[in-house]
Order: sequence, then structure tokens, then C-alpha cells
Amino acid sequence: MKIISMIPARYSASRFPGKLMQNLAGKSVILRTYEATLATNLFDEVYVVTDSTIIYNEIINHGGKAIMSQKEHESGSDRIAEAVANIDCDIVVNVQGDEPFTERESLSKVLEVYKDDTKNEIDLASLMVEITDWDEISNPNTVKVIVDHKNFALYFSRSPIPYPRDKEAGARYFKHKGIYAFRKQALLDFTVLPMQYIEATEKIECIRYLEYGKKIKMVETKVQGVEIDTPEDLERAKKLWK
Repeated sequence: MKIISMIPARYSASRFPGKLMQNLAGKSVILRTYEATLATNLFDEVYVVTDSTIIYNEIINHGGKAIMSQKEHESGSDRIAEAVANIDCDIVVNVQGDEPFTERESLSKVLEVYKDDTKNEIDLASLMVEITDWDEISNPNTVKVIVDHKNFALYFSRSPIPYPRDKEAGARYFKHKGIYAFRKQALLDFTVLPMQYIEATEKIECIRYLEYGKKIKMVETKVQGVEIDTPEDLERAKKLWK
């Protein structure tokens, strides 16, 4: 089974433009993420896929592999799908460019689900981490996920889910971490499925898979890390790096 990693990287992020080129302990955020992904030794190939010559040159000039996107894309999945269309592989792992704390243990757990999936039920697998701080649970920048008894995703939302009408019911809350492991065909399918209103409303691309009946296997991890969405996140990442 050939497994590759693709790191989608846009320069003009809406909440924090240019965040991937910000300095994190002497290297850019995107280079830190690329090197961390490479260091897991889980992949046959690791690429950064970008629409930015600045990011492309950053990776190439440091001896890495990068692909320039040919088209404008609405999502990271669309960007990756274009890049892998002509690459021979079975599983494609999307690591977000703002995840410099990417590590082997969590990625291994995601890839492990495919070894037991003899019936090819799983279209993609992803990570979730338990959160207990109510500010984080209610923060719309934190995407939450709820799952069934087999840990297949039921829904993703920026709202707190489940809603705690009964606070004594013992609900657990999980944050969705933006790492996906796709079967290549599921990823290619994504690009021809039109966006529906739920995805458009929440602005969460993996909802599209659920809306079209795809199966997303969620894997729990204990590793929090820091995704860099805001300048405040970058400061937290700098402290954590030290």
C-alpha cells in the first residue's frame, strides 16, 4: 500500500494572512510542518501543495518537495486532489500547513484503521482530541465532532455539540484535528461533488463527505499540539516549542 502525504498551503489565509511564513523558532511555520511530517517516516513521499511562489520556493530552497497548484480552489481537499490525480498511491494523508507539531503517534493511529478495513468501508479517517474547557468548546474557530458507537463521524460543527441541555448526562466534547487520511478515490470523488448548504453554512469541508454518504472514521488522540490560526496561536506555539 503506497501512502503519501500532501500539505495544502495557502499564503492568503483569511484570519491570519501569511501565517505559514511566520517565524517559529528560526524557521517558517510551513517548513516546520513539512519537516515534522517527513520526520514521522510514515510516508513514501511528502509534498507541499501551494498556490504561492513564496511558499513553493521556501520548501524547494530547503531541499523539500513542492507542487504548484494550477487552479484556484475552494478547499484543501480540492487542491490536493488536483495534485494527486496523476500520482500512483493508495492512501493520501492531508496534513494542514499550520500544524507544526505533527507527530508520528497520532498519524500512525489514523493509518492503522485501513489495515483492519477489509471491506473497504472507510472512505477517510481523521483525528479528534477531547476538550474540557468551555471557552474552547464554545469557540467557533474550534470544530467539534460527534461520533457513533464505532467512532464513525455523525456531524461536525462550530457550535458546541452535543448541546448540553442536561449537564448531568456526562457528555464528552471532541475537537476535530485537521489531519485526514483519504482513500485516493474518495478524494477524487470529492472534487466532483457540489457543495451543499450545510457545508456552505458551517464552512467545514468534511461535512461534504457526510452529506454524500461517505464514511469518516474518527480516531481519538491525546496529543493537543497547536494549530496556528491566529497571531495568539503563534505566540502559544513559540512558548510550546521552547
